[in-house]
Amino acid sequence: MTVSTAEAYAEGLFGMSHRFMVVIDNPTYDLGYWQKASGLTVTWKTCTYRAGDQGNEFWIYPGITEYDNIKLTRPVSPTSNVTQAWLTATSAHMMPLSGAIMLCASMGVPIITWRLYQFFPVKWQVNDFTAENGTVVTETLELAHTGFLNDQVTKGPHAAIR
Repeated sequence: MTVSTAEAYAEGLFGMSHRFMVVIDNPTYDLGYWQKASGLTVTWKTCTYRAGDQGNEFWIYPGITEYDNIKLTRPVSPTSNVTQAWLTATSAHMMPLSGAIMLCASMGVPIITWRLYQFFPVKWQVNDFTAENGTVVTETLELAHTGFLNDQVTKGPHAAIR
């Protein structure tokens, strides 16, 4: 079923200034809602082939798919304790998990989902804070992953992980 632009607008289903929810396939660690997500980027490297007897003629082919790390940011809240518990467990026993980032409308209804394969934390940071400033303290979680497109090969030694 295709939703028209007018219907999407009427139901608030555009990805405008909404929240991101992050879920992990281990339900113990529901990472909750985040205010900002960046790094949902995919790049295809190209491979160039040139035969030795073809003069200046060459061919290009799609090469390796590369993904940027994903950075999630939100104000520090009681949900940050869940993130910290996951980081503690992950630090002791690093195990890539799968999960998803969902862009949610204002009422928490998912608009679009990016399924993450084999991700793990690579950095967690709480910004500087002092009693002098009335600023919101934020946390940023950075995740490395093997992709969010459903294009993984299901053969080979890592097939059971996906």
